[in-house]
Amino acid sequence: MSETPSTSYSVNQPNSSESEQSLIMRHFNVTEPVVAKRICFYKSGDPQFNGINMVINNRSYKTFDALLDSLSKRVPLPFGVRNISTPKGRHSITNLEDLEDGKSYICSHQKKIKPINLEQASKKPLPWQISRPVSARRRAVQLARGNEDGFGHQESKITTPKKMLVFRNGDVRLRRTIVLGKKNTQTFEAFLDYMSELMQYPVVKLYTTDGRKVPSLQALKLCSGAVVAAGREPFKPSNYDSLGYSRPAKLLGIANRVYPKANAKSESENSNVSNPKFILTSDMPSAGTSSKVYITLYGDRSSSGPIFLDGEEGKLFQRGNEDIFTVNTRNIGHLYKIRIGHTNTGNSPAWHCEEVQLLNLFSGEQFSFPAHRWLADGEIPMELPVLHQGQPILPVTVYEVHVTTGELWNAGTEADVYISVYGERGDTGSRQLLRSQKSKKFLKGETDIFAVEAVHLGHLYKIVIGHNGLGSGNGWFLDKVVIKDPTTDLDYTFLCRRWLDQGQDDGSIARELVVTDTQLHCNYWAAEKWKFQRGNTLQFYNRLTRGFICLSPDSRVDALGDKKNKYGIFDVNVKRRNICVFSSHQIPRLALALVNGHVIGKVGNALCVHLQPNGCAILESARNPGHTVTFNLHGKVPDETTGYAGLSNELVVHVKGVFHHGAIILLNTSFCQALSLKPDGSCSGAGQQQPESYWKVHKIGSGLCMFESVRNPRMYLKIKDDQCNGTGTGDEYCHFRIEKNLETGSVSLESVQHKGIYVGLLPDGQTKPVINTGERNIFFYPQVIKFGREKPMGTSAAPNQEKKDFSESQLQPAKAQKPISQSSLTFPPSKEMRNPQGGECPLPSDDEWRVSMLTGNAGTEANIALWIYGDTGVAGPITLGKDSRKQLFLPRQEDEFQVKIKNIGNIYKIRIELDGLENEHSEWNLQWVTLQHLKSKRMLNFPTNTWLSKNRDNRESLCELPVVEAGKPVYPIVMYHVYVYTGDFEQTDTDYAVYLCIYGDRGDSGLRLLHKTGIPVTFQRGMVNAFEVEAVSLGKLQKVLLRCEANAKSQYWYCDKVIVREAENNLEYVFNCARWLPFMSQGVIHSEIELYPQGKVYSNFREVRSVI
Repeated sequence: MSETPSTSYSVNQPNSSESEQSLIMRHFNVTEPVVAKRICFYKSGDPQFNGINMVINNRSYKTFDALLDSLSKRVPLPFGVRNISTPKGRHSITNLEDLEDGKSYICSHQKKIKPINLEQASKKPLPWQISRPVSARRRAVQLARGNEDGFGHQESKITTPKKMLVFRNGDVRLRRTIVLGKKNTQTFEAFLDYMSELMQYPVVKLYTTDGRKVPSLQALKLCSGAVVAAGREPFKPSNYDSLGYSRPAKLLGIANRVYPKANAKSESENSNVSNPKFILTSDMPSAGTSSKVYITLYGDRSSSGPIFLDGEEGKLFQRGNEDIFTVNTRNIGHLYKIRIGHTNTGNSPAWHCEEVQLLNLFSGEQFSFPAHRWLADGEIPMELPVLHQGQPILPVTVYEVHVTTGELWNAGTEADVYISVYGERGDTGSRQLLRSQKSKKFLKGETDIFAVEAVHLGHLYKIVIGHNGLGSGNGWFLDKVVIKDPTTDLDYTFLCRRWLDQGQDDGSIARELVVTDTQLHCNYWAAEKWKFQRGNTLQFYNRLTRGFICLSPDSRVDALGDKKNKYGIFDVNVKRRNICVFSSHQIPRLALALVNGHVIGKVGNALCVHLQPNGCAILESARNPGHTVTFNLHGKVPDETTGYAGLSNELVVHVKGVFHHGAIILLNTSFCQALSLKPDGSCSGAGQQQPESYWKVHKIGSGLCMFESVRNPRMYLKIKDDQCNGTGTGDEYCHFRIEKNLETGSVSLESVQHKGIYVGLLPDGQTKPVINTGERNIFFYPQVIKFGREKPMGTSAAPNQEKKDFSESQLQPAKAQKPISQSSLTFPPSKEMRNPQGGECPLPSDDEWRVSMLTGNAGTEANIALWIYGDTGVAGPITLGKDSRKQLFLPRQEDEFQVKIKNIGNIYKIRIELDGLENEHSEWNLQWVTLQHLKSKRMLNFPTNTWLSKNRDNRESLCELPVVEAGKPVYPIVMYHVYVYTGDFEQTDTDYAVYLCIYGDRGDSGLRLLHKTGIPVTFQRGMVNAFEVEAVSLGKLQKVLLRCEANAKSQYWYCDKVIVREAENNLEYVFNCARWLPFMSQGVIHSEIELYPQGKVYSNFREVRSVI
């Protein structure tokens, strides 16, 4: 008999037909009964909370999210109910079916809960017990008594009352004045609870105003009158001034400098410009304001920061008044806009500004800014451009800001959200996103549209967005921000996809987001991507610390090295586009890595390169977007002990070997212009970055070079007779000293014959000898087209000694190469074996090999990566063709390379892979490969006739070749059939790339992308994906390595297991996984996992169903 009440009934049958008919009708009208569950919910860590009894069924709550929203309104938690757990916190409830009838559960706003005594909490208190709620002070006394040990010892108490100012972390406007005494300082934990009640948010940590952690009551006693209260988030530097009052809203990352008084002197050394300001308030009714007014000046050098215009309270900015102030600012350059606003405080904060007038006492310049506008509610502040002949020099633009909240449950926020937009011409300052086109803002899955008015910023490159952390459930999951510029008709996208929540992620409630997928980003990347090519050697200079990044052997990283420090040199290994691995040149096993937001040395972690308009680069974690390589003022990685004040993540990238002998370079003057030689012999800095602007470097000494035009041989750059042109003949007037500018990544060319005279540019771009006045007209940004070689000092660099001209070998590679037939193959000495003076090198060492490759009917412009496997080790990847990629791998051409291979035993196979393919639709026909030991002349043959391509059907981008001896391979090539099982429950699928590497007794298969015709597949819930991996026989399989590079939690992948079949030997290996990828272990996120075979190896295959 079925136990389901909706399908079976037991009743007494009546005798009358009418009753029988009635029963039948009733049976067909009864639907499946609603099963109700009676549940009691308690508050985490609060035994005084009586609990909420609720009836749960599929009618009252359709989804689990609906239940959480309902509980958030009834259980008083700072960030709403986000987690429901069993009473002891061992199991988390994620759907309605997990709730059991008659049970009790704990609600919390974070994953970790504080258990409570259910027996005590379930007892209904007597009237006299609830007549007076337990205050924070009384709870502090109770905790103090509970924390006493057997000897009656307690923490150091504060006996003398002390007044202290407490700021909220990151928000100087929210402050409380407290008096430390016996009652509220029984224990440090009790004091934190007291602060949580006072500040109206959970206080977990205290900091001094300069970022040092306050760990105990004893440390609290030693503080100098002000502390910062924080949750689980790190310290946020701000203007924690115990004497200050209201300040405009400010976000983390906005480098505004606040002046406490209008007539105070600037702290900068360049504070030598006095600016009287005349501010007119209109004569309209109620035009005056009770708020504090501030002004910010923007010039082409920098900005002044907010300057508060203080004076006698109640007399400033009243109706019809003209208020005059004199302030000192640093030298900000030529003024182009101002921003004026107020703090929106007092009884009548609204203000109608009539006009602003400025007079520069140093230069005598006068500026007038007509306003005629109310500054109230969402219209604060206001930006005004400088007028020239009555017309604004820059337009005022109303940017359309589209803010998209994520799809996660409870992703919305009720907090006040602020944004600051940065462009080529300054920033907007912090603006509150107040008026949306929708009635309710920042709801789950919704996009809100706001208007932000500002003087046009040019190309946008970043934003800072955050909220004030106030209100219940203020945590916010921001998906992205799109800003539409109506002036240029461009859209700028800023991806986030992270929590801005003190109880989630890293605890930050403000994010700095870099622009993505815009033409501006493409332009900067196109101009600078040559620095990040595989095989380049780089140094990273930090402007803040004035030092280079160094990676020590103990994995510590700092930014204090000089340019000669051997631990400050890094080799580039490109993963894809702007994602690179920067390995230490001195310690190749270590690379720059970001772990939990801190930069250290680690094996093989990838970093994403973001180029800024100022020429700097920001290195961001590829696994955890938002985490960047950052250093503090002292050149150290910031943490709680060193503090978070004065941080910098912008790095100047310097490439080693730019001016080696024979190099072909561009001397760029902007991201799209270069120094070029004109037909009449004159030079211009407005030339195009084309072959006519190429210069060949002749190194004549340490830091001394000559520059010969590639398009016009024997014409050199020179300075003579007060002229700078390209008519030199290679004499002493063509010798230049290379002066490197670490702060900008540029170089200056100083004449050796005329010391102190540089190659300079006039406003029209023409070259002229100039002296160094600190202007940027002597800066050139070198770009390497072809790397040269470091020529021994003292040898001549005359052009007639060069064996082959670049214009023949590099610009016209097709004419210089001669096809090679397969019937007559020769092995001439390779370039790598020749001495720069033309003589032969000494006898080769035991680890030197020559690699020869013959291309078939189709060539490639890609680099080639080579792995060589021996019975005691492996060598690789070895990149072939990184120095002269345009000449190599042409159709029917043989290419030779010399490589060094350490002792890896008897070689039995090689692997070849297309690397850095420029044209994804191209393919390469490889005929065969040979390896010859230069000392013993032993030859190893790897015949093939294979095609390599990235996206052609049935073609791979790599292949493995076994050694062929006496016409037979030493090991066969095996096709491994791989079946990948995805878990069968919610959100287990992913569309991110998944990689697999198979290990056996004879090496490994290499890391392979699991794809279909070059495109990564989608691993769907409950399905099995089938792939083929072709490799030289690995023998008995030992393990597999699985990698998933998902960087969003919503795209994490749950792998159930992997099955590998070897059809030739009728074998099957089962590798159980049953884990999420990536996964967290000991606080570190891992994107790969090693799996080992379970049980015995099967010799009979089982059927695999639901295969994609």
